[in-house]
Amino acid sequence: MEMSRENVIYSITALIFLFLPFTLWGQVKVANIKVENRELFDFFHFEGIQYQKLSFTGKDLANKTYQLSVKEIWDGEITKDSIIFDSRTLFEGMGLPDYFKTVGDTILTIRVISKLTEENKLKMEFNFPRFSSQKIFDAIPSNDYSLRYAAGTETVEFGKNFYVLVYMLPYEKDNIKYWCAVEVSGKKIETWGKEFGIKHYLIFEMKFEPL
Repeated sequence: MEMSRENVIYSITALIFLFLPFTLWGQVKVANIKVENRELFDFFHFEGIQYQKLSFTGKDLANKTYQLSVKEIWDGEITKDSIIFDSRTLFEGMGLPDYFKTVGDTILTIRVISKLTEENKLKMEFNFPRFSSQKIFDAIPSNDYSLRYAAGTETVEFGKNFYVLVYMLPYEKDNIKYWCAVEVSGKKIETWGKEFGIKHYLIFEMKFEPL
């Protein structure tokens, strides 16, 4: 049985929509982009620099605001929960259009670079398409801090906070240090301090919301 040209086009279009990722239709796909340049990776390692590149992709992302917050956990207790930035208020008072308060595209890329300073501070820089922000956090004198991807899922929902990064010390047992074992333990990230005796770590969360 022969198919008309219109039926063929309709069938192909239906297949395309069938295989489009669901994340493009109401959710956001989250991904951690690895450093591919070996020389750059070696430089980061030599200088004790931590680096993460994150991407967020979604059909409905363009008109959403975005917020980054951090929980500082010492000895198993959340000692501070603060907003690093909120795109809704970042350019407040500058008379800029609402466009600057939102992602403005179907893709948002964030680059995070950090290191432990000689003053035992965690110095961090968050680089966004339109701006960058630097923050400094108290730390202990240890070279074991590791900035790690913590999303734990491929998609996130609008209007809900989700983990994106954790800057952590390891779990130590029998003079062996563990990072990955903590991450895959199944324990809630906010309980790691109590569960594993981790002195200090930072949890970074994000949220996308309608303007």
